[in-house]
Amino acid sequence: MNPNELSIDLPSARAEHEAGHAILFDIREAQEHATGVVQGARLLPMSELGARLAEIPNDPAQPVLLICRTNNRSANVVHALRERGWTNVRFVVGGMSMWAVQGWPMVAPAKG
Repeated sequence: MNPNELSIDLPSARAEHEAGHAILFDIREAQEHATGVVQGARLLPMSELGARLAEIPNDPAQPVLLICRTNNRSANVVHALRERGWTNVRFVVGGMSMWAVQGWPMVAPAKG
């Protein structure tokens, strides 16, 4: 599989998310979310992924982006999802650490 099909660069991910063309899942853990999240991102901690897998659309027409702190966890999850038949998932290169370095907006996570 072409690595470019599995990942997306940070500026492109931001543009796709903000334009409503892709769903962004933040798979960091709750204590990491407390440092700030992307407005409109869906919070799905990796530790809860097995129980909440159905929340990730498996529709080829619905792009899904996964982001973590750097991109190690999200890359692993993308590979696992691809093995299970998801064709619409990619991970964000650089993750939230690079988002923060860019100085891009972050918000407090929603309660609940």
